[in-house]
Amino acid sequence: MTILDTLPHAIREAHEALRPQVAVTPLSHSPGLSRQSGCNVHLKCEHLQHTGSFKFRGASNKLRLLDPAQRQAGVITASSGNHGQGLALAGQLLGVPVTVYVSSSASPLKIRAMRGLGAEVIELDGDPLSVELEAARQAKLQGKPFVSPYNDAQIIAGQGTIGMELFEQAPDLDAVFVAVGGGGLISGIGAALRALAPSVQVIGCWPANAPTLQRSLEEGRIIEMQELDTLSDGTAGGVEPGAITFPLCQQLLHRTVLVSEAEISAAMRDVAAHDRWIIEGAAGVAVAGMQKLAGEFQGKKVAVVLCGRNIVLEKFLEAIQ
Repeated sequence: MTILDTLPHAIREAHEALRPQVAVTPLSHSPGLSRQSGCNVHLKCEHLQHTGSFKFRGASNKLRLLDPAQRQAGVITASSGNHGQGLALAGQLLGVPVTVYVSSSASPLKIRAMRGLGAEVIELDGDPLSVELEAARQAKLQGKPFVSPYNDAQIIAGQGTIGMELFEQAPDLDAVFVAVGGGGLISGIGAALRALAPSVQVIGCWPANAPTLQRSLEEGRIIEMQELDTLSDGTAGGVEPGAITFPLCQQLLHRTVLVSEAEISAAMRDVAAHDRWIIEGAAGVAVAGMQKLAGEFQGKKVAVVLCGRNIVLEKFLEAIQ
């Protein structure tokens, strides 16, 4: 039995067990984006989830399933910010100590937020993937569970509860657009929708400056590549060798799309103008992906996952100028 066979059941179980700790987020129709694109656009408001991103779902599911000894020992993770914040809050609510390894290039706002939620934060020089590998090494040395931001079936099942909600809120969707970094979010949503509504197209969206997993899918193997700076810091970074999200994405994604930094900025501005929401770069990637492929979905009902809102105000204002 493969992980894809077991995921739908795990997602259904998480969908029930995580309430009311994890909020059911609105699926909000956007008249402005619909007029602009010619699609019937609905925004899945994960930026309104606790800690300002979808990551709280997977983190809550992972910690829920620890045994008592693991809970007492605490967990270690690596994060550019949102996963760390989600895990810190989940740990605070469940009494589980959380240590987060971050790259020293991570957003100071996100580092402060993690510390504010009670996590111990350890900053290391290096790119996100090298920090992640060091965190995993430390977890092994200390005998604590390592909570991967994406390479973990229980994390993926937690993120997949978004797919359950999408089906309950709009069973007649034609497509869903999701920003992709390590692939945990889109794997969970894709697994849920494949079980519930297999006709829905699951479309992975990447910044052209940081498309490691997308390029890996094209190559048929996980590759390393030099990424450029991107507004979508939440999706930046390489993919762990042997990541379970790689075969899941191979099976679950109907297609992929790359968007430029200018397109991400424009999408963030459009959401602010039409819907009055501040969203972070990764959420802008999903909106930009929808806008780029809008010609193929004229009159169709599409959902765009607004995965988070955690962006420094000055950076947001600069992006939308």
